[in-house]
Amino acid sequence: MKSDSVVIIPTYNEKENIRDIINAVLAIAEHQFDVLIVDDNSPDGTGQIVDSMIAERPDRINILKRAGKMGLGTAYIAGFKWALDHGYEYMIEMDADFSHPVNKVHELQAACATGGADVSVGSRYLTGVNVVNWPMGRMLMSYYASVYVRLITGMKVRDATAGFVCYRREVLQSFNLDAIEFKGYAFQIEMKFTAHRMGFTIKEVPIVFVNRVKGTSKMNSSIFFEALWGVIKLRWDSIFNKARFIRQPLLKQITA
Repeated sequence: MKSDSVVIIPTYNEKENIRDIINAVLAIAEHQFDVLIVDDNSPDGTGQIVDSMIAERPDRINILKRAGKMGLGTAYIAGFKWALDHGYEYMIEMDADFSHPVNKVHELQAACATGGADVSVGSRYLTGVNVVNWPMGRMLMSYYASVYVRLITGMKVRDATAGFVCYRREVLQSFNLDAIEFKGYAFQIEMKFTAHRMGFTIKEVPIVFVNRVKGTSKMNSSIFFEALWGVIKLRWDSIFNKARFIRQPLLKQITA
């Protein structure tokens, strides 16, 4: 039986992690989750590994293959459109590298399904700083980036750059997904800020974030600076371009 919830995992060169992360999601006992991999033509063969797993579990595992590396934000947008077209009620963003705790996926979904949230965020900073194995410089940059976002936008979300997020279907149907501008950290901020401005309820679920053990991080300085200036643009638009934050008609069909 098809699940009402799908975990969307973008990948680029994640052959060391992809089989284990898919199996971990499928093994969640509290709720059944399907998996969608959005692969940017990984040269290390990530897509081929997923194909072999689909042959074994075509009812639960899916893949979107893209022509090349086009950015995290566009990968999630493609995944959201696919999930909406396939009738899912809850869509969870998650990294492939086990930095997001798989045992918290159910809590994120439950926060939206029964806990009153429209958007639930796996938060590293709700109960202090819960990050393992990050260099001090990166940890401070991430923490103070979230402080900066709260100051500029007025959102109360303590981990605005978090990439471990669950959305109810209604939220993503209400967005003009094609108008989402940013690709890196700023994408995560833009999605939460848009939901906030549209009046959706955002709740945070505390997690412990563990830096990847296998594979290579995709973080770079350009992603950080996109977030720095992107926050200012989002705040500017919220004042002078309010039409950007008007909910779309829910009956509108969104296609990939």
